[in-house]
Amino acid sequence: MEITRAQPFLEYLDRVHERTRKVILCVRDEDVEWHAAPDRFSPGDLIRHLAGIERFMYAETVHGRPTRYPGHGRELADGRTATLDFYDRLHAESRGLFAELSDARLAEKCLTPAGSPITVGKWLRAMIEHESHHRGQLYFILGMRGVTTPPIYGLTSEEVRARSAESATLTGS
Repeated sequence: MEITRAQPFLEYLDRVHERTRKVILCVRDEDVEWHAAPDRFSPGDLIRHLAGIERFMYAETVHGRPTRYPGHGRELADGRTATLDFYDRLHAESRGLFAELSDARLAEKCLTPAGSPITVGKWLRAMIEHESHHRGQLYFILGMRGVTTPPIYGLTSEEVRARSAESATLTGS
């Protein structure tokens, strides 16, 4: 996917964010700071990381400013409600900054925190991939914790399989 126009990107970002937020809303109070193993992110760490990295790394670098990523610790937001509020507030700020981008800016270069030049549109695509990666981690952790999560695109794999079997029966395949 090439990101060349700001408005379609913002619409896509909204849809991606909505899918991620649905999973985040499944995180229970008792699971926010649960760690699968030492030195692994908790769901709260992942939520704070997504918020902070989007706002203070991606939204800054696409405007030619250095990253200001504050980390993902509980000092940023502690507890389920505070963590969700932090996520929502920082995403709103990020989206506002992304809305300032022109189509021309998407074709220009920005510098990653590593100092590598990259096209702004490609950097934003990397941000979406980054969010998808961490959304998958949230699904996995919640599954380990026995939490029922929403299907990402409307059907579970079992429902797709059942419908596929029905289709095969109807078509004689």
